[in-house]
Parts: sequence; structure tokens; C-alpha cells
Amino acid sequence: MPHFLLEVGTEELPASFLSSAVAQWKSLIPKSLAENNLNSDAVEVYGTPRRLAVLIKGLPSKQADREEEVKGPPAQAAFKDGKPTPAAQGFAKKQGVELDALQVRATDKGDFVFVQKVIPGRSVAEILTELVPQWILSLEGKRLMRWGDGDLRFSRPIRWLVTLLDDAVLPIELVNGSETIKSDRISQGHRVLHPQPVTIPQATDYVAVLRLASVVVNVEERANIITQEVKESAQKLNGYAEIYPDLLEEVTNLVEWPSAVIGEFESEFLNLPVEVITTVMVHHQRYFPVFKASNHQQLLPFFITISNGDPAKADIIAVGNARVIRARLADGKFFYDADLKNPLDSFLPQLAKVTFQEDLGSLLDKVGRVSKIATQIAQQLQLSEEESHNVHRAALLCKADLVSQMVYEFPELQGIMGQKYALASGEPEAVATAIFEHYLPRGADDILPQTITGQVVGLADRLDTLVSIFGLGMIPTGSSDPFALRRAANAVINITWAADLAINLQQLLEQIATDFVAEHDKNQTELVNTLQEFFLQRIRTLLQEEKQIDYDLVNAVLGENDPEYAERALQDLLDVRDRALFLQQIRNDGTLDKIYETVNRSARLAAQGDLDTKQLDPTTAVSPELFQKPSEAAFYHALVDLLPHTQAAQRSRNYQQLVAALEKIAPTVSNFFDGPESVLVIDPDPQIKRNRLHLLGLLRNHARVLADFGAVVKNL
Repeated sequence: MPHFLLEVGTEELPASFLSSAVAQWKSLIPKSLAENNLNSDAVEVYGTPRRLAVLIKGLPSKQADREEEVKGPPAQAAFKDGKPTPAAQGFAKKQGVELDALQVRATDKGDFVFVQKVIPGRSVAEILTELVPQWILSLEGKRLMRWGDGDLRFSRPIRWLVTLLDDAVLPIELVNGSETIKSDRISQGHRVLHPQPVTIPQATDYVAVLRLASVVVNVEERANIITQEVKESAQKLNGYAEIYPDLLEEVTNLVEWPSAVIGEFESEFLNLPVEVITTVMVHHQRYFPVFKASNHQQLLPFFITISNGDPAKADIIAVGNARVIRARLADGKFFYDADLKNPLDSFLPQLAKVTFQEDLGSLLDKVGRVSKIATQIAQQLQLSEEESHNVHRAALLCKADLVSQMVYEFPELQGIMGQKYALASGEPEAVATAIFEHYLPRGADDILPQTITGQVVGLADRLDTLVSIFGLGMIPTGSSDPFALRRAANAVINITWAADLAINLQQLLEQIATDFVAEHDKNQTELVNTLQEFFLQRIRTLLQEEKQIDYDLVNAVLGENDPEYAERALQDLLDVRDRALFLQQIRNDGTLDKIYETVNRSARLAAQGDLDTKQLDPTTAVSPELFQKPSEAAFYHALVDLLPHTQAAQRSRNYQQLVAALEKIAPTVSNFFDGPESVLVIDPDPQIKRNRLHLLGLLRNHARVLADFGAVVKNL
């Protein structure tokens, strides 16, 4: 079975594009082959800074022949007196078949003429000739470029093509204005270690031939080599190297023949905060720092860089890299020393000169809003006087380091330097920690703030951004979310859930919106409603995707077009989480099935009544003197017994006792409906009817304390 090799040779590709392109081809090419009825044993995608390649093993030499049924004209138009008409003759000619191949079959719309055609499979060479340009030019990426006088767009100029079907060159051309790139079997080796062209005899020789030319084309293999060499280099220094995943991915896609090089810098720079040194190394120089131990507390005066040059010249490479990092660390030391000459709060006036958003004022204005919101949250949580003071101070200082020289030069250090400078200025540790933590989480995999001060300031910062940006009408649409508002809302919910913070989000949104519209001519009701919908959608997504709650159970706790549930969810984020988790638990253990029919049947009939959905006490909603059968009295007394269990569940959010009580009442309700003493709920007497509907409404209301059972799908 044939094997096919495609290599697209380019100028040096950006690391980010290479990662994306490899991933795209791993998805695109197998799908493309399947759409063209071509199976294969394996599709192996390779990539280096100078090439993108795919080796497809075990292709068929041609497509399998396939049958296709083609529908023609109606039978009455195709045949007259049993003889074919011009319509039948034209159809047969168009399909390339004889008249006797036509078949008449009945359909829903009458008898029609059909023909069964055998379509011969095309050769794999012919199909690949069409597909290869599509594979190349369909790759997506940021800032694709044109070159020369042509219109081809790719991440970097394409310089050569290798297309081999086994040992034969598959002729393919890419025309780019006056330049034509023709496929061949000639590739290029490592730019330094093997600058000569290399010839690939046949497709399956690709990996081995390129390795002889000092190119490791397999991305995973290069990553493994780098990991191993970095670890071994650190061990030589009696240290520990952290293999940062993002850094590993980037340097893997910057080299073709990786080799680790150890560099050294002056010990005096170790007086800088560890985060400053590692930021310079990792984010700016793409070096691996060397720590004394795996706790990352202390660094050694060394770094490990991954070279794409001649390993024999490692000493020269090390000296050059050390010169660069020495200059960067010297800058860092200068900024650090200069910033420490003044206390952190001395930076606050400079925030007035930095615009947060054109219509929302300066960063100092934002700090004022965040401080007010943080105070409101602290009041809701009933924090102590000391905690409230720390919250206020941390909110005031949370953005101060943004105008420091260090953070201006190294923006990645925002919050980190604020914490350092706060401690150096004599601020309480809780305040300093909160300045760092209020940015957490910084991404999907980041940790959440661990201190109450950091949690409160983090919530306040995000709520200010959400209300303010929404107030200006800059609402996220589709994939467009330039202010990362979805991430901000997710963080508000996740911080609240993780720390069990008893905040009333509904009240906070209304308070913040009131302050916003006082400064801007906006509709407060519309703003609050939009924010509510946004947060409810975020809650829904997080419950389903992160908490793994079934979609219908999420609907049950958030309600379907039921404002009461939506309001309740926003007033108590902890309660909506707990109810969703509990519903999933009782579905999994089978308890939900035991109460589902009882509650749902009652709720459906209760909808015909007029009982308020918040009414729980049967003594004020039902008239026992109207009972006609013992089953009504039994139902009533069961509801009286149920009331304390429901009230206790509301207070403690322990819904197990409510469900247990609902299980207990189920036989009584069943007897009310279907037992020997059953009643006709819709009684001709309107008073008796209303009384019985109230019994059912009360049961519905008790169940509603947990969820809207009408939204639950039975036996999902």
C-alpha cells in the first residue's frame, strides 16, 4: 500500500503558528481523506521552525468503486405505451448508461425512473494532487503574510515542496505571482549543522534522512530531548529545573536540533525577588531557571537555554546569552531599587494619569470604585473590624504597582511586585497578599485567592469592571470578548463557591449599577437585567461543564422562565451550587426517581390553582372543615409534619432531610390520588376544588425549595 509524504519548507515559522498548524493538520487531513473515501494506517504530522510535514502510511492505490443511485424523471414522462420517450433517452445519455439499465420504482410522489451507477474509484495520486494545495492554504493563523508579487498567504514564505508517493515525486505546483514553487524530493537540512540540500529517496525515509541532516522533525521527540537535557543539566549544578509547559512548547518549536546550554550570571542578582529573575528568564529570554530545590524558593545563579546552534560551540553560546540576561537583570535591579525608595501608597497619585477606559476615567477612579464595592462585600460578609480595614487598604493599593518602574518594564509582574512593595512599606501581610491575590485566577488553570482579603478585593475589582463595561454597552458577543468579561464573571462565581462566601450577588449588582447610572445617563433596570442574564448563563455553564451536572438538573435549579429561581440563584450562589450537586447525587443513587412522580403529578394539577409558590404552611392555606375523605386529612397532616423539615433545609442548605420527608409523604399522596379513599381533585364544588388544589400546591412548594421538578427529565 502506498505511503505519501508532504513537506512544506519555509522561512522560520513563529512557534505559536507551528503549534497551531500541527494541530490543525492532525484534524484536517484525516477528515479530508475520509471525505474522499481514502483510508490510511496512520497520519503522522511533523513540524520544525523551517518545515511542516505529514507522512500518510498505508493508503490505497485508488478509491474503491462505489454505487450511486440517481433519480430521473417521472415514469409517465419517461415511458409512453411501454416505450422510452426523449426524456428517458436524455436521462440515460446524461448518466452514461443504456436504456435497459433504467428502473421504475414507486416513491411517495409516484413512480419515477432510477438508475444504479457504478462510479469507478479515482487513483490516489490524482486525489492527492487536488488535496495537497487545499491542506496547505487552508491553514489558519494570526498575521498571515504575502511575499513577492503573488497573492499566496502563509505564515512565512514557502521555499520548497516535497511530495513523494512512495519513491515517485507527485507533481504539484504552487503559483505565487511570477514565482512557481514546484514539488521535488529535495529538502533542506539544519541551517547551521547541515546547510546542504538533502535528497529523500522515498516517503518512509523522511524521518531518518532529516535526522542525518541534524533535523528532528518529530515535535514530541524534540520536547522529550529538551526535557531530558534540561533535567540532566540541572542535576550537574546540584539544582532543580522547573519544566514550564508553555516554555517547553515554545522552545520545542524554535529549534530543529536541540541542545541544552548552561549559562551563569552574577550572584548579586539573586538579591532580586525570585519572580523578577524568573520572569526575565522565562518570559523574555526563554531560559529555564535553576532552583536550589523543587519548592522554587531560592535560585542558583545559573540558567539553561536551548540552542539550535552547534553544540560544539556551547561555551560561546553560553557567554552570549549570559551577556543578554546580565543586562536585563541589571535593569531589573535598577527598577527595583528605585521603586523601593518610596512607600507603595506614594504611587497612588500617578494612577490619576493612567486611563482605565476613556468613559470610565483613570485607574485612580477605578480604585475608588473598587474600594467602595469591597466595603459593601465586607459588610455583607460581616467581616471583623480588622478584616474590613485590611480589605479597604488592599483595595486602595491594589493597582498602585502598575505605575512602578518594574511593572512598567515587566507587566507580567503586576500584583507580584505590589505584594513585595507593600511588605517593604510596612503594610500588614494580609494587605500585601491581597494585592497579589486579587488578580487570581489569571487563567483557566490558575489557583484561586486563598485569603478573605484577597477574595473580597478580587470580587470587587471584577464586579466594577463587569458593571462598568456592561453599562457602556460593550457586551460580549460570540467569540468577541475584548475585556475578558466572561472570565471575570466565571472568577466571581468560582471564588464565591471555592471560599463559601455568603454574598448576595443580586444586591451587589443593584448597588453598583445605582452608582454607575448616577455618573452616566443609562437605564439602570436594563443594565441590571442584562447583568443578571449574563451571570445566570455563566452559572449554567460552570455547573454543567465544571461541576458535571446534567443539563435538566441545572434547568431545575435555575428555573425555566421562572424569575423566582433566577433571583434566588443570584441572591445565594452557594445555595444554587449545593442544590445542583445534591440533585445530581440523588439522581445517581436513584432517590430522585422515588419522589419524581409524586411531586410532578402534584405540580401539574396545582398549576390550575392560585396558591402562592412561596406558601409552605398548610394551617393558613387549607380548610380542614372542607375535607370529605380521610385521604385529604392524611395529606394535610403529612404536610404539617413536612413543614419543619423544609424550614430546616432552607436554613442549613441540607436538602437530604427534605428529600427524606418527601419520600415519606409519597404513599400518602398516592393514596390521595389512586387509593381506595382517593378524591376527585377537580370537584364540581369550587371551594372543595380550591382546597384540594391547595394541598397539591403546598407539596409542590415544598419541593420547589429544592428545585423545579417540572424541568427534570425522567430517567435521563
